[in-house]
Amino acid sequence: MSRISLGRYGFSVEVRDDDSHLAAALTVEGLGFGTLWLNGGQLDRLDRLTDLLAATTTAVVGSAIIPPDRYSAAEVSELFARAEADAPGRLMVGLGSSHRPRALTLLGDYLDELDAVPEDRRLLAAFGPRALAVARDRFAGAMPMLFTAQRTAEVRRVLGADRTLSVGLYVVLDEDPATARATARRPLQFLTAMPQYRKSLERQGFSPDDISGISDRLVDTLVAWGGPRHVLDHAARLHAAGADHVQLNVLGADGQPTGVAAARLLAAEFG
Repeated sequence: MSRISLGRYGFSVEVRDDDSHLAAALTVEGLGFGTLWLNGGQLDRLDRLTDLLAATTTAVVGSAIIPPDRYSAAEVSELFARAEADAPGRLMVGLGSSHRPRALTLLGDYLDELDAVPEDRRLLAAFGPRALAVARDRFAGAMPMLFTAQRTAEVRRVLGADRTLSVGLYVVLDEDPATARATARRPLQFLTAMPQYRKSLERQGFSPDDISGISDRLVDTLVAWGGPRHVLDHAARLHAAGADHVQLNVLGADGQPTGVAAARLLAAEFG
């Protein structure tokens, strides 16, 4: 299988109601980020992805993720056809699994209707053994997040050398432990309540207290907070463990850089 190159680093774009994120995305692309990602909560409509493709010139645009319970295989196929017509080779379709019972069976049925999107242009947000097997067999690879370097290495062995492994990494550009951790805990409060994330964290050796209390240990291990060099050192450990690509998802509160400002700080450390 040929693999689309996502580049070493990706950057999550925050959608703005005034569409100012489109100009920002062009700037971020120019800083050297290989892929621009739109997180699932930003995908109130699928053409957010084609808007981003039209606003940029070279970067891959990826969905992280398209929820199959919300968008049908026919809608995603139509999206892909439009993207290929207007920006060939630049859309990566990141999918999640259903939240309904028999999720992987439903995913298999969904993929049977998604033949218009070739395997090498889709990634699965996979965490556990069964989902990772589906990512290996029916996708270009996997796009998990909240992974340690050790877990990244384990998943690389499961996927094999010919599959893409994109690891999502939360980032807080703040060197103050209290405020950095407080910002990091915001999305973790939601994610640690989801069964697939709890199981993934348990597999990685975090205790129930670590997970329920979102302990400092959990935050410090899974979230890259601090200065830009520290963040890219964290990403480098994921690369060394087997990640092809690290998606930098920058979080921020008052005084913490986000958006283009954060992208500039991080890009200055590339090399």
